[in-house]
Amino acid sequence: MQDKQEPPVKVGDEVTVVIRGVGEKGDGFAKVNSFVIFVPGTKKKERVKIRITKVFPTIGFAEVIERVKKEEVTDVTVEELKQPIPEPSYKDSEDFGADLPEED
Repeated sequence: MQDKQEPPVKVGDEVTVVIRGVGEKGDGFAKVNSFVIFVPGTKKKERVKIRITKVFPTIGFAEVIERVKKEEVTDVTVEELKQPIPEPSYKDSEDFGADLPEED
């Protein structure tokens, strides 16, 4: 006899997921611990925060709460990449190590 695993989500849970694909009816789907959740109105690779609306033993349904933006990436030009990185400047010191305690 096989033990049925409880779904990893329950109605009302809010989680952030990445839509893995689009099903036959046009709904996006994501997974939470291998548990499939259908999310209407989403596209593949979209990152969304969802609220679980229905949970069945093998699948769930959710609504989009928020579309999550990827971390902002600053554009860098080729010219900026070619600029040499300035070397840090150090001052010579005649008392280098003078503040260290002497070893016995």
